[in-house]
Amino acid sequence: MKKVNLLSINISTGSYNNFVQEIINRAKSHESRYACLANVHMLIEAYRAPEFAHIIKNASIVTPDGKPLSWALWLLQGIRQERVAGMDLLPDLLQEAAAEQLPVYFYGGKPEMLAKAEDQMKRRFPGLQVSGYYSPPFRTLTSEEDDAVVAEINASGAGLVFVVLGCPKQERWMAKMQGRIHAVMVGVGGALPVLLGDQKRAPDWMQHAGLEWAYRLAQEPRRLFERYAVTNTTFLYLLIRSYILMKFFKKAA
Repeated sequence: MKKVNLLSINISTGSYNNFVQEIINRAKSHESRYACLANVHMLIEAYRAPEFAHIIKNASIVTPDGKPLSWALWLLQGIRQERVAGMDLLPDLLQEAAAEQLPVYFYGGKPEMLAKAEDQMKRRFPGLQVSGYYSPPFRTLTSEEDDAVVAEINASGAGLVFVVLGCPKQERWMAKMQGRIHAVMVGVGGALPVLLGDQKRAPDWMQHAGLEWAYRLAQEPRRLFERYAVTNTTFLYLLIRSYILMKFFKKAA
């Protein structure tokens, strides 16, 4: 898929259905690739850390998960790009995987979350083949443990691996596993708790207004206040600065 630059990262462009089919087609071929679902938090993490920016750059697909990124693409690039949110993408990919008889695997999340996922997948997605679940310990895995996980996922026949570690941990893990795991890895982060009903999604009007972050902040103020206060402010600064520079150079030309 074509990518365009947006501040500190490159964003893939295309219709929502194109994103779904691109991921499914690559997964059916068991290509060792990864997809990042980019929001403001991820963009600012990449802005701060060149090493992380390189990881996002090497992703095969980077979706505009956050509504502000879609707006920024229009403002800076003149591209009308619809949002490709992980909370929509996860259930749609599961539905497509069930239809295509494509096995999937879940990596990450607490054991109780994965147990709930195992129960719900059977009921909500008839025909879906879930070839495994793995909840890693809260520590760095040894090389032997990494090798065992890779072997298990590859032996399972999974074409899609949903990674539930949160940003930026899941993106670093996927980059590390590219070339080793023979499947398309998708960093879905907080989309799985929403799918399972553990967290509520913002009302439609807040999603369309780009205020989903405010809804999440109201749910988890202690954990998210500092993140949003810093990342949102930094994003606005970068966006306004880039817009002013773009207008200045156009006039100068």
